[in-house]
Amino acid sequence: QVQLVESGGGLVQPGESLTLSCVASGFDFASYRMSWARQAPGKEVEWVSSFAQGYAPTTYFDGAKGRFTTFKDNLINTLYLRMEDLTPEDTAVYYCQVTIQGQLRRGPGTQVTVAS
Repeated sequence: QVQLVESGGGLVQPGESLTLSCVASGFDFASYRMSWARQAPGKEVEWVSSFAQGYAPTTYFDGAKGRFTTFKDNLINTLYLRMEDLTPEDTAVYYCQVTIQGQLRRGPGTQVTVAS
């Protein structure tokens, strides 16, 4: 059974940093392109980043502006999102996600709140 569990969210002040984690199980983690997405209050889910897989490079949404870094540890089935210089506009529930056999799977998410 595919499981994705995010952690690392919290309340931070503008300009601070956070690193989110996503532990995966139930599938061959090393073989799939893993991604991060987020949902801000009152808005739709927005893609944030996808980690390199095969010939596809790591990519980020425009709002990352060099502040976000995605990395992956296949030995412990964990995906990370390092976020720096956070702003209130980064406030959202952050999800890790993967598409397996055409079906999008997403974890329950972790809340990130940026406020002074």
